[in-house]
Parts: sequence; C-alpha cells; structure tokens
Amino acid sequence: GETGTGKELFARALYLFSPRRQRPYVTVNCAQFADSQLTASQLFGHKRGSFTGAVADHRGIFEEADGGVVFLDEVGELSPQSQAMLLRVLSEGEVVPIGTSQSRAVDVRVIAATSRELEPMVAAGTFREDLYFRLRYLHLHVPPVRLRGDDWSLIAGRHLAQLGSSGNRKRLAPEAFALLGTYAWPGNVREIKSVIDTGYCLS
Repeated sequence: GETGTGKELFARALYLFSPRRQRPYVTVNCAQFADSQLTASQLFGHKRGSFTGAVADHRGIFEEADGGVVFLDEVGELSPQSQAMLLRVLSEGEVVPIGTSQSRAVDVRVIAATSRELEPMVAAGTFREDLYFRLRYLHLHVPPVRLRGDDWSLIAGRHLAQLGSSGNRKRLAPEAFALLGTYAWPGNVREIKSVIDTGYCLS
C-alpha cells in the first residue's frame, strides 16, 4: 500500500485478533537503518566482538519477539545480507546472530509491509525472488484513502475523539467537512491526522 494508508494499524489489528496477542509485538522500520550490518544486528543479534562497536552480546528483535509477532515496515529497504537472513527465519524458523555459526530457534509470525513495488525490484535483482514469494504467501493490499469512500470522515472523527479526550472537544465545521470531502488525500491517513492536528479546519 501507499505511504500513510494505515498498514501498521492494520498489522496491529491482525495481531490483536490473533492467538499471539498475549505475546510480544515488535515493530521495525527497515528504512531507518542505512548500514546493512546494523540492520542485521538489530534484527538477528550479534556476538561480542563480531564488529566494531559490538562490546557485548545482543539479542535481536526476532529473539525478543519469540512467540509473538514482528512487523517489518518498508521491507523493500532491507539490504541483500538482511534479506538472506530474513529468508532463513521464514524458511527454517531460526536466526544466526552476526559473529557466530550457531543457530537459535524462534517462533515468530512476520507481517511485512512496503510502499514499493517489489516485482520490479525482483526483476532488477535488488530484492530476492525466493524471499518475495515467501512474503507473498498471504498478500493483502491496503487501498489509499481516495478509494475508500467516506473512510476519511471516520478516520477524522476518530482522531478528533482522541484529541477531545483531554477535555478540549473539537469538531469539524460543516463548511470544512464539505470541503475536505472533495479532497483526494494523497498523504492518506497520515495527512488526515495532520490536518486535524493543525486545527485549521476546526471550530
């Protein structure tokens, strides 16, 4: 789905309605790691001395989330090294921390999201084909707000209610409601919340 469509909220809903809801739920923004080694370390852990700055053993996110759910946001940003390690988790159910050859079993459900088209990346060789087909086992598309009818008003109303919980009740003026109903919301859910937060269309 496009950026800001609410993919992370959708993933959390899947978690809350799953048998794993009492276990850990860990969110990872894959795009925040510029260094491939740092990404692999955060996801899969490392042994002390395995690279500069590794002053102690570190349990990766997959071990921390054992028994629960890991949400990988922007999975298309993973480096080739991290893609290979993720494939091992999905296919073998185990991780191998950086600096060791000893594997560790993990039981984790992975929900991956991306705003990029992965098929062209597979064709270009920047995303592993075997990982792509693993991730497409169950494919869900979160449509943009402009294709969801009056969903924008439900999202805006919910956000207004959350803002009003502090005692400062707000509402959309009728003129603002009519105007916003004609808008295409290219920024999707994130943009709706931003507009509500600014208060320019509120009374």
